[in-house]
Amino acid sequence: MKPAYHGIPACTLFLFLLLLTTSSCAQTVIEPHPAPAGASTDLFLMPASDFDRPGLVPRANLNIGIGHTFGFLKRDPIGDELTLGYTYENAGSHGFFHTNFGAHTEALGIMKNFGLPATKAFTGYTWCQAGMTSLTGYPHVLNRFYNGEALGLSIHFNERNSIWMQETYNKIPTIPWYLTTGIGYTVSW
Repeated sequence: MKPAYHGIPACTLFLFLLLLTTSSCAQTVIEPHPAPAGASTDLFLMPASDFDRPGLVPRANLNIGIGHTFGFLKRDPIGDELTLGYTYENAGSHGFFHTNFGAHTEALGIMKNFGLPATKAFTGYTWCQAGMTSLTGYPHVLNRFYNGEALGLSIHFNERNSIWMQETYNKIPTIPWYLTTGIGYTVSW
């Protein structure tokens, strides 16, 4: 069994990164990622891998969701895009293959997109999510609170298509924390 994590709590790390980002943005005028004309909705599909078990054995982490940017949240330091997502994670012993031991997570989130200096093709984002995880493969389904905090980079091919790359810190009570590395496709309208 993996020992419990006793390092920096996720919320502390996230707040540090947020303060670092906002303090550097206060010093430099950065144009935020320009949304396509009239577009404020993102549909994302993100296959990922967990590296959480002994030996860093990869596990499937498949995420699909939708997000909507709200104009009245543009100046909010925490986020301007509300998201709804579903994630399937394989917790069994077969890597990416489906097993009875899995986690099904429905989560609400808030994402903050921010521009990077001297480029319009790349933007950064932070993403906080909270929801419910259902753990299967046991005599009965175990429901647990889910908390995920991500830091990512978007590569924009045009106004409507982009690739997201992110690292997510995941925490579910009674389960040791774990990291998820993901890359996904997003279409915006």
